Amino acid sequence: MRILVANDDGIYSPGIAALARAATRFGEVRVVAPDVEQSAAGHSITAARPLTYKRTPVMEELGVEAYRVNGTPADCVALGMFQWERVDVVLSGINLGTNLGHGAWHSGTVAAARQAVLFGVRGIAFSTPVTGDEPDFEALEPHVTSVLDCLLPKDSLELLNVNIPRHPRGMRWTRLAIKHYDGKVVPAQDPMGRQHYWFTVVPIEETEGETDLWAVQYGYTSMTPLLIDVTAHEGLEALRRAAPLEEFDEGPPERPPEPVEEDES
Repeated sequence: MRILVANDDGIYSPGIAALARAATRFGEVRVVAPDVEQSAAGHSITAARPLTYKRTPVMEELGVEAYRVNGTPADCVALGMFQWERVDVVLSGINLGTNLGHGAWHSGTVAAARQAVLFGVRGIAFSTPVTGDEPDFEALEPHVTSVLDCLLPKDSLELLNVNIPRHPRGMRWTRLAIKHYDGKVVPAQDPMGRQHYWFTVVPIEETEGETDLWAVQYGYTSMTPLLIDVTAHEGLEALRRAAPLEEFDEGPPERPPEPVEEDES
């Protein structure tokens, strides 16, 4: 099995080293990650400038080839899969900080796993909370191995978001906690008295059972299957019934279809 490992914390993060080390038990591993931290980069891609792909010795003690990219997590997966053919699965993380609930939308960690799925390969994102001291990745590694042992054989699960508590006592299948959003804009002033703003997150204290946030709060690793298709299918069918529009004509068009241009901004 060929396993590509990426992240959004950067090539020198201890989390990616821990994930790569655990992954070596399951196959051949290569690491491709941003050269600097790209947290909360979401699924952005670099389209306005070229990217570089440079080997770094940071994983040599593991016997793993590692490369740094001057781009986003999604860029790293795209370049990594271009440079290394026949990748079987992409692992992303282990992120320094959880990606729970709505946090999965702007997470660069989850985006790296999602980029793999867009290219037809399974993607699994890993995160763990940071509450002061750096996570004890050496202590977490056996549990990470158990999670991989559980998930890698399940080929039907294309995209998964995994959050591992500091002291895991088991694993749970969960759904995203979506009833609350923890984004917050905080106004402040710089030393010159000029107004500026911080966009940050605040802890959510209440949540529903069987969600990812609930599981982590009670010491379980949350394993949440995600979908690429975010279409509201029930709403779409309701609209088609309530407000039918033009019938689709599958015959030859009177004129060629207009080209659709991708927005590269």
